[in-house]
Amino acid sequence: MSAVVSETTDRSAAPHSAAPHRVGPQRKRRGATRWIVLAIAVAFALLMLAPLLLLVLNAFKTGADYSAHGPLALPQHVSIEAFQQYLALVDYPRALVNSIVISGLVALLGTALALVTSYAIGIGRIRGRSWLLAVFLLATMLPQESLIYPLFYGAQATGLFNTIWSVVIVFTVLQAAFGTYLLSSVMSTIPQSLLEAAALDGAGRFRILWSVVFPVLRPTLSVLVVFFFVWTWNEFYIPLVLLSDQSAQTIPIALATLQGQNSINLTALNAGSLLSLLPTLVFFLVFQRTLSRGVTVGSVK
Repeated sequence: MSAVVSETTDRSAAPHSAAPHRVGPQRKRRGATRWIVLAIAVAFALLMLAPLLLLVLNAFKTGADYSAHGPLALPQHVSIEAFQQYLALVDYPRALVNSIVISGLVALLGTALALVTSYAIGIGRIRGRSWLLAVFLLATMLPQESLIYPLFYGAQATGLFNTIWSVVIVFTVLQAAFGTYLLSSVMSTIPQSLLEAAALDGAGRFRILWSVVFPVLRPTLSVLVVFFFVWTWNEFYIPLVLLSDQSAQTIPIALATLQGQNSINLTALNAGSLLSLLPTLVFFLVFQRTLSRGVTVGSVK
């Protein structure tokens, strides 16, 4: 009897004793895979940061240093001569204020307009909902070159030409078209029982929008605000046509105009590009947690 028990115990203990020998190689393979993935991620990050590093490298060079050693060499000594030349030729504070005002207004107004229109389409269930969404999607796909003539003559006819309001109105509508397409699909997933319960409690449509729908969509709306701000900041073609006056120009237009109208070396151009990039970089870093939280909450829902 004892022999049978011992044999059974040995058989039952054999798999447990062999398990660590199988787990060890698996852990080693997983560890090697993680290091490979980490190395690929670091290489990809360096590749993405290479243009920015090259921009910073050449912004602190003198013109003679750049001509003598090229764009890839380290500066012989750190110099702010390029920044001084750029600030002497461009009214940077005025362009910075214009860009912040235009991008901020478009981000807020475009998100608010997208919230209202998507509420009517996603929850109101109006007729022709699919066709309206197709029109909004088509509006986001149209090239800006096809819109510039009616926008130019419309701005002249309304007296908004060479004012920031012409650009604000145009990009508010364009950004709201994309926001409507996105938010309407999100609103269609809100449980109808939640909306019906609010209606039974006596809440009207505006009350339901503000007290029920808005809190649910707040993470998604924060993501739209960040995206709309960055997208509008980087817009070039339409503001170039509608804002020919230097007092109303944004930073990208001022930089491009500087390159075309004045004799300027590449170091000053790099300095201006760096100054143009810094505000959006700071904005993104400030709202990075809001952006990541909105994307995470949206994916969990």
